[in-house]
Amino acid sequence: MFTIIIAIILPFLAAALIPFFYKRLSRLHIGWFVLAVPVTMFIILARLLPAIARGDTFLKTINWIPSYDINLSLYLDGLSMIFGLLITGVGSLVILYSIYYLSARESLHHFYIYLLLFMGAMLGVVLSDNILVLYVFWELTSISSFLLIAFWFHRKGSRYGAQKSLLITVSGGVAMLAGFIMVYLMTDTYSIREIASSMSHYMNDPLFLPAMLLVLLGAFTKSAQFPFHIWLPDAMEAPTPVSAYLHSATMVKAGIYLVARLTPVFGGDQVWFWAVSGVGIFTLFWGSFTAVRQVDLKALLAYSTISQLGLIMSLFGIGSVALHFGYGPQSIIYTQATFAALFHLVNHSTFKGALFMVVGIIDHEVGTRDIRRLGGLMALMPITFTIAVIGSFSMAGLPPFNGFLSKELFFTAVLNVKQLDVFSLETWGLMFPIIAWTASVLTFVYCMIIVFQTFFGRYQPEKLEHKGHEAPWGMLISPIILAVFVIGIFFFPNILGSYLLKPAMASIFPGFAEPGELTPHIAAWHGFNPELLMTMGVVVVGGLLYKFLRYWKSVYWLFPTEWRLNALYDFTLGQAERRSSAITKFYMTGYLRDYALYIYIFFFLAVGGGLFLTGAFSFDMSGNAPIRVYEWILVLVMMTAGIAILFVKSRLTATLLNGVLGYSIAIFFVLFRAPDLALTQLVVETVTTALFLLCFHFLPEWKKEEFRPRSKLVNVFISITTGTIVTLIALSVQSNKLFETISIYFQNAYELAGGKNIVNAILGDFRAFDTMLEVVVLFIAGIGVFTLIKLKSGREEQDIEGK
Repeated sequence: MFTIIIAIILPFLAAALIPFFYKRLSRLHIGWFVLAVPVTMFIILARLLPAIARGDTFLKTINWIPSYDINLSLYLDGLSMIFGLLITGVGSLVILYSIYYLSARESLHHFYIYLLLFMGAMLGVVLSDNILVLYVFWELTSISSFLLIAFWFHRKGSRYGAQKSLLITVSGGVAMLAGFIMVYLMTDTYSIREIASSMSHYMNDPLFLPAMLLVLLGAFTKSAQFPFHIWLPDAMEAPTPVSAYLHSATMVKAGIYLVARLTPVFGGDQVWFWAVSGVGIFTLFWGSFTAVRQVDLKALLAYSTISQLGLIMSLFGIGSVALHFGYGPQSIIYTQATFAALFHLVNHSTFKGALFMVVGIIDHEVGTRDIRRLGGLMALMPITFTIAVIGSFSMAGLPPFNGFLSKELFFTAVLNVKQLDVFSLETWGLMFPIIAWTASVLTFVYCMIIVFQTFFGRYQPEKLEHKGHEAPWGMLISPIILAVFVIGIFFFPNILGSYLLKPAMASIFPGFAEPGELTPHIAAWHGFNPELLMTMGVVVVGGLLYKFLRYWKSVYWLFPTEWRLNALYDFTLGQAERRSSAITKFYMTGYLRDYALYIYIFFFLAVGGGLFLTGAFSFDMSGNAPIRVYEWILVLVMMTAGIAILFVKSRLTATLLNGVLGYSIAIFFVLFRAPDLALTQLVVETVTTALFLLCFHFLPEWKKEEFRPRSKLVNVFISITTGTIVTLIALSVQSNKLFETISIYFQNAYELAGGKNIVNAILGDFRAFDTMLEVVVLFIAGIGVFTLIKLKSGREEQDIEGK
């Protein structure tokens, strides 16, 4: 389908065109031009939704590096459709919101270029069937998000947060790449579809477990799972549209997508279950626990995002148990956990995106996000207050909002876990509902903080930078649309289930029967069941904890600052910088002699050691031509000249001795019947000698260098060993022990290169490229010299004008 190709190329094409058009659009906000891009992509994907709902899939492959089986394979199914619609749909609303949020004085063309790059990279991640192409897009999301987080680069916090997110997510991405390579070594394919269909045969392979853990490391770092979550709160230094897009609907969901996509590959394994569900459930608790202590609304939403991502991750882990049992009545119970994860994935994007925009509106209109300075904004900002109530109560899991439905399914999933008799869950299964309920109570508390401490209480205008008032309609449209979805999904959830969740379930459980059996009917009322009792407990206990918050909030002081993960990160980064600086200062001495020493030592150890360990130093000179007397004499002359250079006290003598070496080599070329090389050597040596003599006028007086005995011994050792290694390599070339002879290419020169003369073929095919690259290098050097001359001329003119 070419429409998929258009959808993925469009954001990159638009990003490339912005630098050429943004000045011409000065009368029209450039955001309106950019808005057309995600809207178009959303329409393209939405038109395919009926076909996806019927169970169709779309695959388009474009050859890239076919010799290595690396091609741009775009695959659209139910799972990628969910993420594609979120990326383009929420992206459209965020761009609309940013048109009114960002000032025209900002570098808007840069902002939208970065945003479009990120949008295209995210689409590439969710549509790629080739794991190496997926990795390329994966790292592009890290780079583009780095640029977005550091958009306000004049702020120290923005630079710090961008660096932190890049270091953590890229480190995880490199680990994930290693895991992908291991998967390829097992399955001999890069296609995710082919890997999923054959991976069951490799579960006992020694690479299976390390590949799984490395891939999960990449997913956990990207989706801000504990203990890698620390980058997400600092990334909130980005403009609010970036936070609403990257950190609630897209980038942090990339790790979630990877786990969902690879569940058919690794699901059913005990380590996968415990890693995904265990890390997820603890992240759920830790994020909600830490969110309560925050006084910055954006930081609170950051930790709430971490918590909600943990909830989704734990559900995917629980749902993977179904693959352990295979298709059957018992497994269907656990596939509903995956259904709940997909459902909450969509719900979270709606209510969290709305909440981030609400916080941006508050910051934009009153000049602060500090809860301690806010209060009483309900009467001044009634529409914003309404959106905040809808988003917060949905996140708290209250009706009539979509978060209530997926939260009830979450409670059902964790209650089912304790009934399992595999993976030691008969002992540890009770841990899941206990932690889930506790985290839900804390979620209720911080949701009440958002609503009541921001919009109720006493209005404090003296603590605000601006007088409170409602935001312009342009900023309200996007959060209102998301709030409508929050309520609409509650009343019509099965439309979402039929068109999006059902085909996505078929993607995650491809070997199971009719996907309809995996898709439960969503209803708000199931009678008085344990899930409803847990919800009632959350409301009662959460309400009491919020009421007496000031009495128990001091519990957070039990965690010393120096024990926190952020402190560990800062300490590790500081130590790495200091150690690397010390190492660099150790070997970067500024002396050419030391740098040459490093090169020769590396050559001796790497080349000499490698050839010695492989037994390549093997030669037989019995079949060689005898060395004539005049050849020995010529060798002795060269040896004498080479040694004498070290002891002469005059540059003129050194130059002449160097010329003796060059002309002796030319004589060797004559003796070995290579007149062209001899002529070249004579010309080069003559020109070089003349240039040396010409430069004498500009060189300082020759002064004898004094070396310590130890340095002289080192120099002698390096010289002898390097010369010995080079000699041994030259003598060993004839043994052909390391590589096969290439004489076959000489014999087939005409067929392979189209030339009857092998020398001409080599010169034509390879020397031409070599010469071209040399010319490019000289061209770059010339540009550098020209630039330096111009800079010097400019400074001289400034100095003259200053005088």
